Amino acid sequence: MNKIKTLFLMGLAAGTTLSAAPLADGACKFLGNITTGGQVRSDMYTYWNQITAENECKWASIEGTRGNYNFSGCDRAYNWAKQNGAHFKFHALVWGSQYPSWLNGLSTEETKKAITNWMDAVAKHYPDLEMIDVVNEAIRTGNNSYHSPYGQNNNIIPALGGDNGGNYQFVVTAFKMARERWPNAILIYNDYNTVQWQKNEGIDLINKIKAAGAPVDAYGLQAHDMMSQGGGAGGTGGGGACLNINTLKSVIGEIWQKTQMPMFISEYDIASADDNVQKQCYQEQISYFMENEHIAGITLWGYIYGQTWVSGGTSGIIKDGRDRAAMTWLKDYFASSKDKCQNSTGLAGGKEVDPVPQEPYGGKAAEIPGKIEIENFDVSGAGKDENGKSNISYSEGDGENHGDADYRADEKTGVDFYKGGSGTVIGYTNAGEWFEYTVNVAKDGEYTVFASVASGNETSSFKIYVDDQDVSGEIAVPKTGEDWNTYKNVKVPLKSRITAGKHVVKFEVVGAYVNVDYLNFVEGANAEDPEIPSAITQNVNMAVDVFGLYDIFDMQGVQVGRLGAYNMDQAVSTVKNGNLLSKGIYQLRSRNTGKVQTLRIAK
Repeated sequence: MNKIKTLFLMGLAAGTTLSAAPLADGACKFLGNITTGGQVRSDMYTYWNQITAENECKWASIEGTRGNYNFSGCDRAYNWAKQNGAHFKFHALVWGSQYPSWLNGLSTEETKKAITNWMDAVAKHYPDLEMIDVVNEAIRTGNNSYHSPYGQNNNIIPALGGDNGGNYQFVVTAFKMARERWPNAILIYNDYNTVQWQKNEGIDLINKIKAAGAPVDAYGLQAHDMMSQGGGAGGTGGGGACLNINTLKSVIGEIWQKTQMPMFISEYDIASADDNVQKQCYQEQISYFMENEHIAGITLWGYIYGQTWVSGGTSGIIKDGRDRAAMTWLKDYFASSKDKCQNSTGLAGGKEVDPVPQEPYGGKAAEIPGKIEIENFDVSGAGKDENGKSNISYSEGDGENHGDADYRADEKTGVDFYKGGSGTVIGYTNAGEWFEYTVNVAKDGEYTVFASVASGNETSSFKIYVDDQDVSGEIAVPKTGEDWNTYKNVKVPLKSRITAGKHVVKFEVVGAYVNVDYLNFVEGANAEDPEIPSAITQNVNMAVDVFGLYDIFDMQGVQVGRLGAYNMDQAVSTVKNGNLLSKGIYQLRSRNTGKVQTLRIAK
């Protein structure tokens, strides 16, 4: 982002008298809603402190005839916000749907003139817009196909610079045009199915337009896809259950981690005639959105049963003048839990959180070379550091450890700790989970990491970062056992040198369900695993499942090697005849039976 704008709730207009305050009054982010059938209901301010016009601010609604602008419908929402000290969002400037029919068939040059005139007219009428959905639903879904029908009967894409190779230049141009007209507005990219189905495509779009210089300030997640089955963006009733809350948390965490872009929940609804299902979704999801610091505000997409865009209007939370269970829960939550609200975005009334740096677990940074025990991730801080990086040190869990170890139970991290490996491990990992570790590197150099991991899957994988730089690429985890309890050291030669001093190492799960014990950083670009001495490494690979394993100790009890053999006699013969050890007396110990045999190496 070019800059962070901190916008605080405006005071009530002079002379305004209100009988009730909206639910989120005094919270750190807004809870808004939309017009109902083109009108602002008299009870709007009883519940909501932000408004978006459902249809009245769209291009087709305002400029049905070229050059003739009718802002009256959009004015109803805008003026209500001004009169009540609420937030207003303009929805939307550029969209492949609900544009004027006269745009169809215009040449590229005429389309460019039309878009320019449209934006100029909006800027003249609303010069002080706070939030704008600049571009709506432009995610590519295939070859020359988008979430909305850009280019099917119009020349919007070429008029705004094209989309060569899927670079979204037309989106970039639209944002630059918006910034010229509204230098202080929050400019938002808005789209649907960005949680369950096109998460990666949405992340790709945001990162491409940012890299190309688009002045985008936030990512609007419509959140129509909050049910676990069916529904999609069509809102035709949804499925029978809420989207798994752990999945939702993982996805939101991944979007933030990969884009560093503040988010709005821009069109939230739960289309279910079942009061209990709807309430459960609200309870799990709205509380999470309110308490996630990277989400700047929430807009519900309609609240009157039978009068919302979904089939049958089942997403409404007031029915026949009575509160449905979801609305009752909303009222209770905001009455008792506003203090749980977190918003470090600085957008739409959010106040920057006073920064508290993340700290090494136990107060001391891990040493490199050396092991990082995966369970000892940093203790989270708050807000952002001087470089704008979040002080949060791990991806959010669901608040409950589902493992069999009570490690760090007092912190309520929601991380799943298990007994296993060398002591305590982290398991039941989902794609996108990550953990950070403050480290002290003894000297500059190249390093190899040996990651102790286990998986019963063939698709588990991970990445390692140093100061947010990917130094490993995606590393596949071999299937080590159906029960995820057989740990293997996976060798990871790092792609970049590490300088001496303080750094932050991050472990990220890419392919789900990898259990992790530790990361062992060893000096050297292609170092050998110190837990398997190089002189006998060749024998170990042969030992798995077929041979017995034999550990070799010197007379001081220090393990100096390990090898595989059919029996003790073959192990002794291999050591004596293989020039594997220097002169001295050693003990061979069978890992299977515990049998020990002493042998002398004379040469």
